[in-house]
Amino acid sequence: MKEKNLILNIGVVLLLALLFFFVSDYHDGIIARILILAIFAMGYNLLFGYTGMLSLGHAMFFATGMYGYGLSVELWNFTALEGLVFSLLVSLLFSMGIGILTLRTKGVAFMIVTLMFSQVFYLVVLLFSEYTGGDEGFVISPQGRTLFGLNFVDPTNKYFASLFLFALVLLSLTLFVRTRTGKCFVAIRENEQRAEMLGYDVWKHKFLAIIISGVISGLGGATYTLIFGYAGAAFAEVHYSILPLLWVLLGGAGTLVGPLIGTVFAFYLIDISSGFTSAYLLIVGLVIVLLTLFAPQGLAGEIKRKVAPWLL
Repeated sequence: MKEKNLILNIGVVLLLALLFFFVSDYHDGIIARILILAIFAMGYNLLFGYTGMLSLGHAMFFATGMYGYGLSVELWNFTALEGLVFSLLVSLLFSMGIGILTLRTKGVAFMIVTLMFSQVFYLVVLLFSEYTGGDEGFVISPQGRTLFGLNFVDPTNKYFASLFLFALVLLSLTLFVRTRTGKCFVAIRENEQRAEMLGYDVWKHKFLAIIISGVISGLGGATYTLIFGYAGAAFAEVHYSILPLLWVLLGGAGTLVGPLIGTVFAFYLIDISSGFTSAYLLIVGLVIVLLTLFAPQGLAGEIKRKVAPWLL
């Protein structure tokens, strides 16, 4: 099973690499953006899809990485590499703090508390608009978008950097979910009380899930700023906490390729439908309702249920 999933995910990465040479520059740009946001969705999926913890505040983790990188390279003149390391360190510490505070709750209370913390984070970003740029945000200088001699203004560098980071996270999670810790996450999702009776430290594993999920989401935010050169308060708003949940549900919670499938599906559904009518959200809503009715486990989830039970 492990080998099948690894081969499948390597195949997905190779397919995405080949796509660059066959689609237009317009679609290259969209796919690069999708790959970075899919990293965000994969981070969310580890917490929700694998551990069963519904968060409505993941925008704060994405924005932590985004502002950790953006502010460090623009205000403090960090190099791109130093900015990335700094943003990941900030994401780690922030995730630890949020984990300690939110794990005092469970279920619906956990969902509400994460939403509250995320909204507080958004208001703080607006409060310090002198540095964060507020709703308008700020653009990263060309120097802050250059890493290892690669300038990400170039579309080719942008695409393959996004693909490399996506592949790194995807393949790392492919190995992680098969470890003892990864299996414990799934055990907690399936039956928390039983996992506790079997001797697992449920609080510790939940805490670890929040940290890993937060750091992956922070990586998505930091690399979004690095590659696309922008940081803004819109990425800290509540709807940016709903989006990864939507992407994961559409693609299939608890599957490794689900977040990518859901992100691709949502992006192109909006892109195509908006070309036909200004009321494209009506079409998007209808399609989501139909998918919920006829594919309740998401696209990859239905494939797992009907065709490939080995799919992780």
